[in-house]
Amino acid sequence: MAKFRRFLFLGLILICGRPATAAPTPAYPAQLRTFARAKERQERQLAAQLQERLPAEVASFFQSARRGDYPAMADTVARLGAQIAAGYEHFTNGLPAWLPFWQPMTEVETGYELFVQGGNHYPLALGEGIIQSLPKGSIYFGGTDAGRMLVTVLSADHAQGKPFYTLTQNALADDQYMNYLRGIYGHFIHLPTTNELAQIQADYEAEALRRWQHDRQSPGEPHQVAPSEQLRLVNGRLRVQGPVSVMAMSARVVKWILEHNPRPEFYYEESYPQELLFPYLSPHGLVFELNHEPLAAWSVAQMNADHDYWTSQCGRWLGNWPQPNTPVADLCARLSALHGPQGWPQFAGDRAFVTNAFAPRAFSKLRVAIAGLYQWRLAKPTETEDRWRLQYEASYAFRQAYALDPTSPEVMYRFVNFLTTQSQVGDAIRVAQTTLALTPENSPYHHQYELLLAQLKPHESAAAEP
Repeated sequence: MAKFRRFLFLGLILICGRPATAAPTPAYPAQLRTFARAKERQERQLAAQLQERLPAEVASFFQSARRGDYPAMADTVARLGAQIAAGYEHFTNGLPAWLPFWQPMTEVETGYELFVQGGNHYPLALGEGIIQSLPKGSIYFGGTDAGRMLVTVLSADHAQGKPFYTLTQNALADDQYMNYLRGIYGHFIHLPTTNELAQIQADYEAEALRRWQHDRQSPGEPHQVAPSEQLRLVNGRLRVQGPVSVMAMSARVVKWILEHNPRPEFYYEESYPQELLFPYLSPHGLVFELNHEPLAAWSVAQMNADHDYWTSQCGRWLGNWPQPNTPVADLCARLSALHGPQGWPQFAGDRAFVTNAFAPRAFSKLRVAIAGLYQWRLAKPTETEDRWRLQYEASYAFRQAYALDPTSPEVMYRFVNFLTTQSQVGDAIRVAQTTLALTPENSPYHHQYELLLAQLKPHESAAAEP
């Protein structure tokens, strides 16, 4: 079973891509154009501070933004982003003039992309749903493109932190992004200096080296390095790379900022699951509250509020379904019908939601993150925590997340993982089979799901033995 769980973990690192792009929407919301104009003013103010002309690439990008020309914006960001992805060391003639202006360009381009994908209604519902739930002056760490960029676009004034300060956890370990944050938020938020950021990275690398050495010196003990961590020893020094390691460092930066800013309230949207932060998180509408101290338990009131909030949300999108006690077999059968060629005639929910290119993936991601926290607390019960209630809410939350998007790799893998930990291997197989059947054969995930089923089926036989 340990080998199977490692396979599940490997599957989870495939899950953070964006939804498939739909046809451009004919009319963008007014807030998006207002945001683009504000970001252009921010760029021109930066150029004045640097006593430079606005670089041609930046000026051309914002000309495209004023026209609402998303393909041109996307082309510019892809072209410049490829240079950054190649590594700063590839800028042999010094850093390009456009680099200090990069972050606002990506914010505008991604904002347009999300409305291209989903039209106006569902992206506005997500962004405004988060904004309306958070208090003024708080600090919010966005995780996904949707959870960060929509909030950024729809805030009254992102650069001034109105109504609250929005940061992306994904780039916190990058000093270029931290420089950007220092420029706009440095007078309001205590942020790590370049040296402090380097120390956070060094501490993570030292801790990773200890785990790496443990696994080699004690091969018979449980491995401490996760299968997806890309750790290599090069010339006597451990090299840390890959998204999982980067996000682990970012989680340490989040914790540093939390500890050095004791007064504001903090909120958090999950990107990658980060166990370092799990003890501090509690459900808060679409996202989490990030508490200043670890929580011994979630209160009944917190779980009631989460249950009621998501029952209402899913009721609007999916009808009065699924229920907490909906059998997995019934869940899978109805989803197969709903997403099949004939549809599900009795479906009482919002069919536009089901077929939207943005909404199912975005909202299911938010719900499965909360389900995963229930699962984590269920595995680590305390004397004051109701184990039955945690299991009940975890089961319900996973059913809701899967009903919102049964084609999501992340939701499927995490639901399967939960079911196997509950010794429900037969149900786990049903979920994997349903997602496989809904996945085109030319999808890069199709073969991964076949391998997952091959891993699961022997455990079904073992579980069925008396």
